[in-house]
Amino acid sequence: MALLLMGAFLLVTANQCDAQLLHKKKVDKSTDTTNTVEPDKQLYDKAMNDIKHGRHEVGRLGLQTLINTYPDSEYLAKAKLAIADSYFKEGGTSNVTLAINGYKDFIVFFPFLPEAAYAQLQVAMANYNEMAKPDRDNTHAKAAEEEFQTFLLKYPKDPLAPQAEQHLRDVQEVLAESQFRVAYYYYVKGDRRAAAGRLMPLVRRYPLYSKSDTALWMLGDIFEKSERKDLAGSYYAQIVKNYPLSVHDDDAKGKLKAFGMPVPQPDPKALAWMTAEQNTPRPKENLIHKSKDMLHSTPDVHAAAAHGLPNLEPDSNEGGDLLAGAGNKPSLGGGTASGTGAVVQIVTPGEAAPAGGTPAATSEDTDSSSAAAGTTPAANGSTPAAAADGAQAGDNAPPAAATGASQTTDDGSASSDSSKSDSSKADNTQAGSSDSTQNQNGKESSSKKKGIRKLLPW
Repeated sequence: MALLLMGAFLLVTANQCDAQLLHKKKVDKSTDTTNTVEPDKQLYDKAMNDIKHGRHEVGRLGLQTLINTYPDSEYLAKAKLAIADSYFKEGGTSNVTLAINGYKDFIVFFPFLPEAAYAQLQVAMANYNEMAKPDRDNTHAKAAEEEFQTFLLKYPKDPLAPQAEQHLRDVQEVLAESQFRVAYYYYVKGDRRAAAGRLMPLVRRYPLYSKSDTALWMLGDIFEKSERKDLAGSYYAQIVKNYPLSVHDDDAKGKLKAFGMPVPQPDPKALAWMTAEQNTPRPKENLIHKSKDMLHSTPDVHAAAAHGLPNLEPDSNEGGDLLAGAGNKPSLGGGTASGTGAVVQIVTPGEAAPAGGTPAATSEDTDSSSAAAGTTPAANGSTPAAAADGAQAGDNAPPAAATGASQTTDDGSASSDSSKSDSSKADNTQAGSSDSTQNQNGKESSSKKKGIRKLLPW
């Protein structure tokens, strides 16, 4: 009997101990006196936990408190980057702007930290996510292009560089498509000058664009209709050399043979690039795909190139491809109007543009040079001989003011009238001499008047 009572007592005691262990009160480590964690670490961990669970405003408030209270903390850089990440994850137009500013501030204050590359990529991605369709405002697309170029130039060996290259190809596809749509509108409308003004910088700047071969074909057709077969043939030659698998390749070869121009051999690098592009799996274009694309506000970049090096040069020389004026102003193809630059540069997709080449002489250039030599009628309709005689007479004639000054009278009013007439004669003489000088310098005057029509006669 005693043994039974002792066993029951032990059993009751064991149950009470188990109950106490199960219902033991949890100790808050943040307020425990035995906790040795630094206060800035506590703030950082708590803020990151809030952001992780979607409490972005509370988390940012804790991180800002950390920055203001502990300016020398080792978590200062992480706190600044976490605030920018919080804005980026939360989304929205205003939050994206604050995220971009936060990432840029981090790059300014901590340029040598490894996270600076990540911050630069996030700036580009923030603009990339806000990028609109080709027919809409392209402000974010241009900003994304610039930021991706900055990242690839500053951090070319970063593990995120391949991802940035593909995003840059997508952005440049959207920018090129925007220009191509406007150019195609003017091309169909018949405004060849406006169409060429948009197609020429397009094929120069975006050789990886999915419709670059079509843009080159349109340029060749424009210059062919404008009776500039030399320029048209150069664009057809670019199709044969740089886009050998294009649907316009056979037609371009036929045009070159009809013009009596040599047919270039396809570039092996361009051939390998186009082969890789054609073997890349892409979604099929059908009515369902197009209808779904109309419902989305983001651009469709499925046709963007998946291989090749995108253009890493900033778009700072706007309008320099069309000007053919006097002096050292840029001419078609990035050269100068004095004849040292290439009229059309052939660029292999994925490579830098060559710097060589010379522009072909135009018929109007010949006319202007012959006019400068005195073999064509002057601008005012007089013959060269008459213009030369007039210039000599203007140069050798004595000044009218000197003739009038030698005639003096006693009447003051008469002398003042004479001085007025003398001054007017002097002005007329100077104007005549300047006109004759301009007639002699026919090349300069013709270049100022004609301008872009040297290369675009329509």
